[in-house]
Amino acid sequence: MQVVVFKLNDEQFAVETAKVQSINDMMVITKVPKSKEHIMGLINLRGNVISLLDVNLILDVSKSDSQQNNIIILEMQEELVGIAVDQVDEVLDVVEELIEKVGELNKKAYIKGVINFNDRIVTLIDIDKLLQT
Repeated sequence: MQVVVFKLNDEQFAVETAKVQSINDMMVITKVPKSKEHIMGLINLRGNVISLLDVNLILDVSKSDSQQNNIIILEMQEELVGIAVDQVDEVLDVVEELIEKVGELNKKAYIKGVINFNDRIVTLIDIDKLLQT
């Protein structure tokens, strides 16, 4: 399985590359009045208007002091959605055996598992379940 690893504050997360349409630098965000709290606004990507979501808010991760530099465009049920992240770190091939399943006690259904590298831990997110919450 191939994943894109990104950073929010000091935590690392990953999503499957199969869901990733593109990775872009931060761009102009058009605010939408009276939109839900987790919607940062709209972006225009090559003529496509895409909702940009505040994934920090959805994942309950506090924002870092530094500016968010990247937008990951994800394909969700034939619709494009953007998430703003602090930075995209790398694309990795992960062996399924490295992914530790999270127990049933975990209330967060969108966490697919934890990838335990020797020097760090990366939370693997099921982006479909995350954005349904």
